[in-house]
Amino acid sequence: MTRLLPAPDALVGRRLDMALSKMLGLSRAKASDLVARGHVRIMGRRVNKATTLMSGDLIELDEPEPAKQVEPVAEDMPVVYEDEDVVVVDKPVGVAAHPSIGWTGPTVLGSLLQRGTHITSMGAQGRQGIVSRLDAGTSGLMLVCKSDLAYKEMRRQFARHEVVKIYHALVQGNLSEDKATIEAPIGRARVSDFRFTVTPAGKEAITHWDVLERFGSATLVSVNLETGRTHQIRVHFSSIGHPLVGDHMYGANPDLADRLGLKRQWLHAMRLEFRHPRTKIWTKVVSSYPADLRRSLQIERQSATGIRS
Repeated sequence: MTRLLPAPDALVGRRLDMALSKMLGLSRAKASDLVARGHVRIMGRRVNKATTLMSGDLIELDEPEPAKQVEPVAEDMPVVYEDEDVVVVDKPVGVAAHPSIGWTGPTVLGSLLQRGTHITSMGAQGRQGIVSRLDAGTSGLMLVCKSDLAYKEMRRQFARHEVVKIYHALVQGNLSEDKATIEAPIGRARVSDFRFTVTPAGKEAITHWDVLERFGSATLVSVNLETGRTHQIRVHFSSIGHPLVGDHMYGANPDLADRLGLKRQWLHAMRLEFRHPRTKIWTKVVSSYPADLRRSLQIERQSATGIRS
């Protein structure tokens, strides 16, 4: 690829290597090397690194084609259900749902495509087949549509809240009730494009939860999402003073996460139930805790047992 650069007035009369260094933000040695290797020309003149730049010169610069970045594949991402219409993966932590600006790690969509899985072309570019997603820092079950029929039907089911989405979360502190519902609208926080918050201007968000186990310093809960807002579980529990353990973005205590050896929020998409888009059969897929969440629970149980004894 050739780039044309008019000689700046401020650099007329300078040596070519020195001028290129200023224009391209390179060291003088690198600029000289470009000239020596024939990657720099001035139209109508033969040049070397000492050539004096003249008014009206048009510099031709050969630039290498940018290397195409190959997205890493999530090799350890199991497929737990698959047929001609849908594929459900057990997404590991550190894998994003789809490509986004600034993300250089593996994605669910990219990994499936690189494995040769056919995905419908329906959906926004880079998000084909995706009707619901998980944060990169959340593990668990995620459904992707392979057929056009599945994309249309599953998008409808998710939009009408017909899909059952059960998460398990470890939240800070001892919840005062055994079960409850958090109903509070969620929207973007003004302080950051990445954070969300409970706000009257937000979209409807409803989270149902039941206590599974109490440890004193933390509570394990089963969460049933009626709606699917971005960061919904994280925002809702933070809003009632019980942020997810390890979720520093929403106010978690870093000391507790360190004690449990946790490097991310304790949140796992545990169960997914939906009506199959083609057969209409009610379909249930179940996951289990990954190693880091199992380990942190074991530490918390041992700690709680020691306190009680």
